[in-house]
Amino acid sequence: MNDTKLIRWGIIGPGSIARTFADGIAHSHSGQLIAIGSRNPDNPLLVERFPNARIVHGYEALLNESDIDAIYIATPHTGHAEWAIKALRAGKHVLVEKPIGLSAFEAEAIFHEARKAGKFAGEAFMYRFHPQTRRLIELIKEGAIGDLRIIRSSFGFNMGRVQPDHRLFANATAGGGILDVGCYPVSMARLIAGSMEGKNFLEPEVLFGAGHLGETGVDEWASAILKFPNGVIAEVSCSIMAEQDNTLRIIGSRGRIEVKDFWYASGQKGGVGKLELFKSDGTHETIEIKEERWLYSFEVDAVSDAIHGGHQQFAAPGMEWADSIGNLRVLDQWRAAIGLEYTAEKATSRTKTISGDVLRPGNTVPKRTIAGLEKPLSAVALGFEFFPNFAAGSLTLDAYYAAGGNLFDTAYIYANGKTEEILGDWHTSRGIPRQEIVMIGKGAHSPLCYPDMIGKQLSRSLDRLKTDHVDIYFMHRDNTDIPVGEFVDAMDAEVKAGRIRGPFGGSNWTRERMNEAIAYAEKNGKTAPAALSNNFSLAEMLVPIWDGCVAASDDTWKNWLDATQIPNFAWSSQGRGFFTERAGRDKRDDEELVRVWYSEKNFGRRERAYELAKKLGRSPIHIALAYVLAQPFPVIPLIGPRNLDELEDSLSALNIELTSEEVKWLEG
Repeated sequence: MNDTKLIRWGIIGPGSIARTFADGIAHSHSGQLIAIGSRNPDNPLLVERFPNARIVHGYEALLNESDIDAIYIATPHTGHAEWAIKALRAGKHVLVEKPIGLSAFEAEAIFHEARKAGKFAGEAFMYRFHPQTRRLIELIKEGAIGDLRIIRSSFGFNMGRVQPDHRLFANATAGGGILDVGCYPVSMARLIAGSMEGKNFLEPEVLFGAGHLGETGVDEWASAILKFPNGVIAEVSCSIMAEQDNTLRIIGSRGRIEVKDFWYASGQKGGVGKLELFKSDGTHETIEIKEERWLYSFEVDAVSDAIHGGHQQFAAPGMEWADSIGNLRVLDQWRAAIGLEYTAEKATSRTKTISGDVLRPGNTVPKRTIAGLEKPLSAVALGFEFFPNFAAGSLTLDAYYAAGGNLFDTAYIYANGKTEEILGDWHTSRGIPRQEIVMIGKGAHSPLCYPDMIGKQLSRSLDRLKTDHVDIYFMHRDNTDIPVGEFVDAMDAEVKAGRIRGPFGGSNWTRERMNEAIAYAEKNGKTAPAALSNNFSLAEMLVPIWDGCVAASDDTWKNWLDATQIPNFAWSSQGRGFFTERAGRDKRDDEELVRVWYSEKNFGRRERAYELAKKLGRSPIHIALAYVLAQPFPVIPLIGPRNLDELEDSLSALNIELTSEEVKWLEG
């Protein structure tokens, strides 16, 4: 490779792993170290540790250097996502030391930015690129030990004593064993389990985790059991306060393979690696892998190969994007099992966006007004009950708000109140003025669907939401055994108390009950219901998804909505996957899709959506959302993206304007 094709590297975070990676660059075929970004550039050790590299004052300054192609992120774990995203936005390729983020959600955010920037992004698991790894996988695929049964893998050491100032003992910088070294045996187990299926990795279907949290709030030793769909069981462990043998053991039906200190292969500076093969007939073979190249140089060259090949991620057995996300999902579950949360993930610490910026409202999401609410609200509402904690949920909340979204859908029962708590922490931690956002609240869900539950649950919801009112309120279900007037009275009382400051109504209510409630209110001088939250979609719901659900998609409902102009805050407005490749006339594995949406009428609409999408250069799911927004009556779709890609994809449909003729044609 000639010099013109060398990848010119910059390093952020000049610690010990950065020095090791710099050695890898120096012994690679394809890399050249140009500069080191340091917040302490006058440290005399920098010149000694990174000879021939330019020392740049500050990480931001390094990103502005024009003669750097790729950035290696070697900060403590808590800085990985921030600086990876900043580097990508600066037009640099990035390699991030493992773990690429604190969670799978952070990994997805990084890859989302890489996809938009058209740049390479990868997670640095150096052992994946060594010839020893390839040989091990070959042995398993060749059946050297028969059918795979059990994987035992550890990576642990003993620091001797608790050192509160050391990063490994600092909860504030996400110390402990699971993220620092536990990620290795997990990644190896997923790699090996997948090799038996001809796949690059496999995700466990069951995880049991245990661990010991020390006095500084980090895991000092921990173990987990992973069960994979193919029957393989992996036992993984890690530690920072317990010396382990760090031997990888792969047990099959006809023998086992053992590898000592597998993560270091033949050694950081080259040497001989050994795979010990023990057959069930008592024979033993040592397979030696001699390699003169330095361990980290393989990783450097793999990045170069990807970049020069026009690829944004590693080729296997390197950590592809889906592999990195899956690995962190396992670590997330492991941490959850032992109750390990980092300070950096809490609202009190995470007051800025993942890229370290102050959150500002955007203007790309269109706004509309509805009767009974003074402030404008977004054309779509964000639901986010899928996220397990503030750190995960805030990524999507930030992105939605930064795009111009201000309408948030919550409910008393969502995730046992977690959704409300996340939203409350989010708007207060970001310092967002309450008048700038619109909160939807819901309560009195079955089986507690009674009038006296409205006030009681709303009080709890407001505490969680850290506010004194909601802007829009829905009864989450109806109870036809109760006179509708009692529900109207209860909601009217909350309006008069100022705890509901906009329209209220029913979620999953029939037209008959809505009409009855409106008539009761008008007759008795009460505030009348003026909002609905029923299913509405291009695909008509055939049977309720869940007990008590009501759809408002048929012609009779459309006529009622058109006549009353009552806004419908529509859930499952995109048919819950019916307009994606998950559905199809010949696809029947998804029980819910088949039961709820499969009909000749709906398939006709789906096929026309595909046809129009092709004509417009969009996707069918965009057409499904555009259809909902194109009605002659107000419909505000509730969207529930699981990651930033899905959020951005949904918001991209807001600029599609369907004509009334196209709407009628889609309906057939």
